[in-house]
Amino acid sequence: MGSPQAREWEQAMKEEISSLKENDTYELSTLPEGKASVGGKWVYTTKQDQNGIESFKARYVAKGYSQVKGIDYQETFAPTASITSIRVLMQLAVKHDLIVHQMDVKTAYLHAPITQELYIDQPQGFEEVSESGERLVYRLKKSLYGLKQSGRNWNILLHEHLANDGFVRNHADHCVYKKQVDDKIVIVIVWVDDLIIASDSMQLMEEFKESMKTQFKMKDLGRITFFLGMDFKQSKGEIKINQKRFILKILERFGMIDCKPRLTPCEQRLEFNCGELTNARQYREMIGSLIYAMTCTRPDLSWIVSRLSQTLSNPRTGDLIAAKHVLRYLKGTVDYELSFKKSDADLQLTAYSDSDWVSCLEDRRSTTGYCCTLTEGGPLISWKSRKQPTVAISTCEAEYVALANTAQECLYLTQLLNGMYKKVHQSMKVSVDNQGAIALSKNPVNRQRSKHIDIKYHFVREMYVKGMIDIVYCPTQDMVVDILTKPPTKCKLDLDNFKSIVFGCGI
Repeated sequence: MGSPQAREWEQAMKEEISSLKENDTYELSTLPEGKASVGGKWVYTTKQDQNGIESFKARYVAKGYSQVKGIDYQETFAPTASITSIRVLMQLAVKHDLIVHQMDVKTAYLHAPITQELYIDQPQGFEEVSESGERLVYRLKKSLYGLKQSGRNWNILLHEHLANDGFVRNHADHCVYKKQVDDKIVIVIVWVDDLIIASDSMQLMEEFKESMKTQFKMKDLGRITFFLGMDFKQSKGEIKINQKRFILKILERFGMIDCKPRLTPCEQRLEFNCGELTNARQYREMIGSLIYAMTCTRPDLSWIVSRLSQTLSNPRTGDLIAAKHVLRYLKGTVDYELSFKKSDADLQLTAYSDSDWVSCLEDRRSTTGYCCTLTEGGPLISWKSRKQPTVAISTCEAEYVALANTAQECLYLTQLLNGMYKKVHQSMKVSVDNQGAIALSKNPVNRQRSKHIDIKYHFVREMYVKGMIDIVYCPTQDMVVDILTKPPTKCKLDLDNFKSIVFGCGI
C-alpha cells in the first residue's frame, strides 16, 4: 500500500477482521457444489469530527450487485430519520431543557443475523485454507456491509432491542423512538448506526447508554457537536446548527473558494436551458451538494435549487452559470445558521403557504412553497419548494393546491410531535395570502371555477371542518414563504421578519 497513511489503513483492516471474528460474523467453509460465492472488496473511509479526521475505517464489503433477488435476498428497505425530525428535536430540547448526546454503533451491520445461505470470498491478504490446502470461503452467519439486505437486518435488530427496552416507535418517523418513565423521557433518533439521544434525566440517559453497550459495541460521543455534516453548538437556552464546514468543502471542490460573493441566491431574471450543453456530471454533483445544504439548514436556497434540479438530465451553460451564482451566494453567507432559542411561550405549530401562478414558462405549471415553525421567532423546522403536478387555471387554484400540500405537512408534523414528546400538540395555524383559496378551503364556493379540482386537494377542507387547522389571511408583504416560490430579492432577504422566522436570527 503506497498511501502516506499506510500504517493507519493496515491497522484499520486488522481491526475489521478482528471485528468480524468477535461478532461471529462467519464460519470458514468449502463452497458447496452448485453454490456461487459473492465477491468482496476493501473500502477505505475516514470519519470526520469538528476538528478533522477522527478515525480511519476499513470495511470488507460484499459486492452486493451480484446478488440475485429471491435467492440471496428478499426485502431491502430500511428507514432513516428525517432531517426535519432532528430540527424538531432541537426545538423541543431547547424548550424543555433536554440534554442532547450522540452515540455511534461500531460495525453495526455485523451484529445483525442473516437468514439466507450466503457465501463470500475471503479478503485478500487474510486468506486461510483447509488442512488439505482446499480453498475456503466465508459462510455468513451475520450481515456484512455491501449486502443488499444488511441495512434492513440491522434496523430490525436495533428496533427489537429498543422495543424490548421500553421504547415506542414514532408512527410519523420510524427512526424516532420515545421512552417515558414517570414524568421523565428519553428520545432517540436513529440514522443507520448513529444515534441522537435527548433526555430531561441524566440517569435515564446513562441507563440507555449502558443498555446499548451491553448489546452492541458502542462509542459514546457525549454532547452532540457534529452530525451528518452539520455542526451543533449548544449553550444554555440555545442550540445552533450550521453547515459552514460543508459549504467551504463544496466551494473548494468546485474551485469557488476564492470567488466573489453575491448578495442573493440568483438573478431576478433567469434564462434556463440556454447556451451549449455543459459538463453534466459536474453540474449534477454541484446540484446534489446544494440540495443537501438546502435540505439541512438553508431554506433560502429552496427555490433556485428546485428550479436548477429540473435541468439535471440536459444542463446547459446558462444552468451552470446559475448554479455557480448560488455558490457565490453561499460564499457570502457561509455563517448563516438555524438558531433554536428557549421561549416562555408554548410551542405553536405555524405554517405559511404560498404559490407562484404559472411560473414555469416551459409547461406553465405553478410553484408550491410552504414552511413551518414551532415558535413565533423561528427558526423553520420544515420547508418545501416544488413545481405543482398539474396546470392551475387561476391563482386561487394554485394557492389551494399549495394549501393542501401545506396541510399534509402540518398533519405529519403534528403526529411527529405527539409521538415525540409527552405533551400533545394539536393546534395548527396556516397563513395564506389569497382570499379566494381561504374561502374555498372552508366552503365549496366558486363552483364554476373549482369544480374540476382533484378531490385529493379537498383534504384541506376536511381538516378545517374537523377543527384541525386554522386558516388565516396574511398580507403578501409579510409572507415569509414568498422566497420559496420566486427568486428572492435582496430587499426580502434583509427583512428582520425574514431573518427571524427563517433562521431564528441565526445570521
